[in-house]
Amino acid sequence: MSVLHEECSRVLAEADVIHDAAAVSAAYDRIAEQLTRRIRNSNPVIMPVMMGGLFAASEILRRLEFPFQMDYLQASRYRGDIHGGELVWKVMPSIDLAGRVVVVIDDILDEGHTLAAVQRALHAQEPAELITVALVRKLHDRGNPNVEVDFIGLEAEDRYLFGCGMDYKGYLRQFPAIYAVKGA
Repeated sequence: MSVLHEECSRVLAEADVIHDAAAVSAAYDRIAEQLTRRIRNSNPVIMPVMMGGLFAASEILRRLEFPFQMDYLQASRYRGDIHGGELVWKVMPSIDLAGRVVVVIDDILDEGHTLAAVQRALHAQEPAELITVALVRKLHDRGNPNVEVDFIGLEAEDRYLFGCGMDYKGYLRQFPAIYAVKGA
């Protein structure tokens, strides 16, 4: 077993549950209902921000009962670290977004720097409307004032979170609840 694997096992064992699986599932239900009311008849393009947004998107999309196209994008500031750095674009959307309703789904809204860059890049493609979704928003006063999110599932204290797509050093994304690292 690697040192990092052992560290992740310890972090998981000591973690605090911030939102259990039932609360997260209820948040997915609420977001899906809100999205359905807003975009059902708009021929939307829905895209997760990879990697973390894949988990929330998967849960939300399986609750939508109308036609939509799906794409994805990949931009990250973390890249396996626990502190955000410079934004790196890995994949831009491949579908033409001009004149379309575009829904971006991400796992977390922390300071909003990644989402601000994503919004700027997607607005440059001239969508009819850009809607943003985040499963969880951290509560603090460091947020980017230029970022607004249309749908937030849950809120959490300002701690290092994992589960539901959020990772700890590239691990621990797969859990259906949201956890906080002990002491962080």
